[in-house]
Amino acid sequence: MARRCILRPHHVLALVLCVCAGDDFDWTKNEGTAFYYGTFPTGFSWGAGSSAYQTEGAWNVDGKGTSIWDAFAHKKGKILSNDTGDSSCDGYSKFKDDITLMKDMKLNHYRFSISWPRILPSGQKTELNERGIKYYEDLINRLLDNQITPVVTLYHWDLPQVLQEKYGGWQNASMVNYFNDFADLCFQRFGNRVKYWITFNNPWSIAVEGYETGEHAPGLKLRGTGAYRAAHHIIKAHAQVWHTYDMKWRSRQKGLVGISLTADWGEPVDITNQRDIEAAERYIQFYLGWFASPIFSGDYPQVMKDYIGRKSGQQGLGASRLPVFSPQEKSYIKGTSDFLGLGHFTTRYVTLKNYPSGLGDSYFADRDLAELVDPRWPDPGSEWLYSVPWGFRRLLNFVKTQYGNPMIHVTENGVSEKMLCTDLCDDWRMQYFKDYINEMLKAVKDGVNVKGYTAWSLLDNFEWDEGFSERFGLYYVDFRSKTKPRYPKASVHFYKRIISSNGFPNQREVESWKRKAVETCSSSNQLLAADPLIGHMEMVTEIVVPTVCTLCILLSAVFLMFLLRGRL
Repeated sequence: MARRCILRPHHVLALVLCVCAGDDFDWTKNEGTAFYYGTFPTGFSWGAGSSAYQTEGAWNVDGKGTSIWDAFAHKKGKILSNDTGDSSCDGYSKFKDDITLMKDMKLNHYRFSISWPRILPSGQKTELNERGIKYYEDLINRLLDNQITPVVTLYHWDLPQVLQEKYGGWQNASMVNYFNDFADLCFQRFGNRVKYWITFNNPWSIAVEGYETGEHAPGLKLRGTGAYRAAHHIIKAHAQVWHTYDMKWRSRQKGLVGISLTADWGEPVDITNQRDIEAAERYIQFYLGWFASPIFSGDYPQVMKDYIGRKSGQQGLGASRLPVFSPQEKSYIKGTSDFLGLGHFTTRYVTLKNYPSGLGDSYFADRDLAELVDPRWPDPGSEWLYSVPWGFRRLLNFVKTQYGNPMIHVTENGVSEKMLCTDLCDDWRMQYFKDYINEMLKAVKDGVNVKGYTAWSLLDNFEWDEGFSERFGLYYVDFRSKTKPRYPKASVHFYKRIISSNGFPNQREVESWKRKAVETCSSSNQLLAADPLIGHMEMVTEIVVPTVCTLCILLSAVFLMFLLRGRL
């Protein structure tokens, strides 16, 4: 994730009173309809996702250079429990096994990212690492051999550390050309086999958490300016890469280039209060619109320009803290997305809250709003992640109306778990997938142009500043074992049923899916949770678990026979 990209709890208030969304909300209708039984259009693509730093491990193997996340995680106190992604899931050496898991799930596509410093250790094209190139070639070829479409992200947060140290990373405009060189190399070496490219994953998080709050690499706290400057350069870099592909590669390779933006939905606390309605739209514009508006319309949202400009003036600054695109840049950036990748996890209620300019510069203060949650919303996983399925449909419809109904690929959607012990019977994840995918199906029926869905994530992996404390995976990974074995959670079987049926055919069948999925995991879950030697176990799902279950059944049968004989 996933991609953590949501505010910490101290930024969010609890909404204690009952709040009901109205039918007449003028962005989209929130009808709160019942579960919809039906299927997706023929050709809808189902997949699962990952990213290089979160899953590959092998941080200094085969000529790979250091990334900003390598450097950041190696600093004590930056990551929970001082975890690192040094080995993570060891996806670098286990990709063949992982593709077997994908094939068993009947995935249509697999989304992964290319580590920039793995193929260009210094970040520049003057130093090429052929061993890194070969790894991705082998991965792509293996996917295609198994009829799984590769969906490739070029930047999932792991900037080469050399570029951060030498130029200041995304604070420096030189990153635009360096990133274009890297992308051009990827198109050259992999583009004959890759037809779906994503330039950036969740640039909101790169900018805000990397250069405003410092929670993520590179850990800079440039309040009120750093996030805006980083985003400005990221948007320009995205546009240049799109144009490079369009002019140089598209006619030969016939692929598509998009960007993946992550956003929560923002719902007005009081739908009869115009100020709350405006605050909710402002929330979306500062989140999604910050990047989508330049790409689809040519410039930042007007509300961002107005609010940041006004507050900058009140702070005595001669110009807005929000950078400005020239007329040439606006026309160059507009229209540079063949599809929109959309990541979504949760929803917030939003209300007006004025932040006086005297309190200092801050992206968060610039928005003049407060985020709230309903305490009745389920929160099975991360502290920021509440299950609010109806927000997904509303966000998808907002994209449709705001940006001209672009082709959408849902690039991240999923839920984590809090439990420290093993729990393979993840009923909350099955419920989350069922509800969110169903809201996506409703959006498709609304006319939203959704073409594919990517569950986040294929495996439990390194969850950024939360380390290994949060698990989003369909497959459980035992990080304590050197071999990093994978164990299927119940949600694997549930998601597989959704894929095979291309949706939700009828109530009776769908209700049986969860029951059958739980049956597959209950005995193995008990074994794994109770076994203190789990850290030394090899992959036992297919051998040990069935054997133990069979022995238990036989022993129970023998015991029952003795009881019955004693009573006769």
